[in-house]
Amino acid sequence: MRPFDDIDPKEFIAGFFTDYTADLLREEDPAVVIDRYHTPDIVEVADGHRMDRDKLIAHARPVRKNRPSQRIDVHEAATNGDRLAARYTLHVLQRGKELDIEVYFFGRFAPDGRMREAHMLTRTRPAGEPEPAPAGGTAP
Repeated sequence: MRPFDDIDPKEFIAGFFTDYTADLLREEDPAVVIDRYHTPDIVEVADGHRMDRDKLIAHARPVRKNRPSQRIDVHEAATNGDRLAARYTLHVLQRGKELDIEVYFFGRFAPDGRMREAHMLTRTRPAGEPEPAPAGGTAP
């Protein structure tokens, strides 16, 4: 069974990151949460920075300290086998500062829904700035 057989890709990726962040802020041991959402051989590359399981666990400390609140708007998502590609905006409130983070996500997931590989490119913009125009639009 593929992880996306019974759910829309937009719902899957939104639920994955929403639940992961909530659990990370709630649970005692970040390693337990990392292992719940990622395979042991996880490789995540975000804006050129490579993280494995141990680095994800270490990354949990500042996330917990800053205690961000967030919501995710998935604009597009598509799957092929165990792969998922998505474009979404992460709306974050952290220490009184609002940010919108555009994310271009390409990942692979295990049959149980855990992430095994991810590549992300991001762009942070001021909260409330309009979304970029979709590709294929008419020229001005």
